[in-house]
Amino acid sequence: MAKYAGLSRRRFLAGAVGAGGLGVLVACGNQVGQMQNAPYATNAERNAGSGTVPAAVQASAATPAASGTAMTGMNDMPGTTTAPASASTAANATATPAKDWQAMSQMHEAGVKTFLAQPQTLRGGQRMEYTMQDGVKVFNLTAKPMQWEVTPGQIVEAYAYNGVVPGPQIRVMEGDSVRVILKNELDEATAIHYHGLVIPNAMDGVPFITQPPVNPGESFTYEFTARNPGSHMYHSHMNSALQVTKGLLGAFIIEPKDRSAYPAFDQEYTMILNDGPLGFTLNGKGFPSTEAVTVKQGTRLLIRYMNEGLMIHPMHLHGMPMTIIGQDGYLNTPYKCDTVNIAPGQRIEAIVECTEVGAWAWHCHILSHAEGEMGMFGMVTALIVQ
Repeated sequence: MAKYAGLSRRRFLAGAVGAGGLGVLVACGNQVGQMQNAPYATNAERNAGSGTVPAAVQASAATPAASGTAMTGMNDMPGTTTAPASASTAANATATPAKDWQAMSQMHEAGVKTFLAQPQTLRGGQRMEYTMQDGVKVFNLTAKPMQWEVTPGQIVEAYAYNGVVPGPQIRVMEGDSVRVILKNELDEATAIHYHGLVIPNAMDGVPFITQPPVNPGESFTYEFTARNPGSHMYHSHMNSALQVTKGLLGAFIIEPKDRSAYPAFDQEYTMILNDGPLGFTLNGKGFPSTEAVTVKQGTRLLIRYMNEGLMIHPMHLHGMPMTIIGQDGYLNTPYKCDTVNIAPGQRIEAIVECTEVGAWAWHCHILSHAEGEMGMFGMVTALIVQ
């Protein structure tokens, strides 16, 4: 669990409740200390109706799918389904069973409890090391299937670069000579497209248009000069609706040589949005396994949003506005908002002046991607200002 100035995240949040810090994160408003005895089940257990889910909840309400794509029973909310009643059932029914709201609140609480503890889990998107060969920065990537834990106990097959989802972050400087060597250990062909980069046509990574596909067991070398600075991505461009959503994706960041035109910031965080076989994820994880972002009060935080999924995701930050400074690697006229719509393929750069102390919810505002009867899931995290 991350610590700052001797305070654990749990202790910090417990102290922040009285000041309203955790109240913005936990809808039921209970103290962190009260979470100790709350029942908890993984998304997979909830779907299966295992014994860790209160029986009253199983009887009165359906649970969110592990992928976050289905929720039922909440007063016919959009995206829900209700099983049709038979004529005899309708005739004999005398009353609707009372909803066990206490059990529902316990499940909400339990998910937040796990999130606050920041479970130990393998995370992707870490900065990748390179080797220098004759003045060229060389990166090695291997595409391979693996078992990936999305939330505690929910393990699914993923496709990964170098064993993590997202793949490791590639970061270079404007003007650098770059070489990326891809090795394919999948059971199907693949290729890498460098999304947003201005590069030679032969290096664009689209099978049968700019290159032959990289077949199983083969390797392919991409070589180019990093020309346009900004927040970019790399991902598969072969069977991409499956390969990308299963995890063949990563951030490709080109830092500008001249930083004078770029707004100043103290700390940065890259958030890759995705949806599909892994569910609704932020950097390859679904709540409560998503990563909380912790900063000191007064920090200017640069957020690099990247949408690798199939859907639009309006990302909403509680408590403080975002200043949008750029899109797709290009600086724009700044404007403020608290919710920014990020379409598939888009990259949005935002700066947050972290002035307000507390734990602030941070989530996709298509609510069926983030919260259901059994609690928060999917595309939810928190910005913690200390």
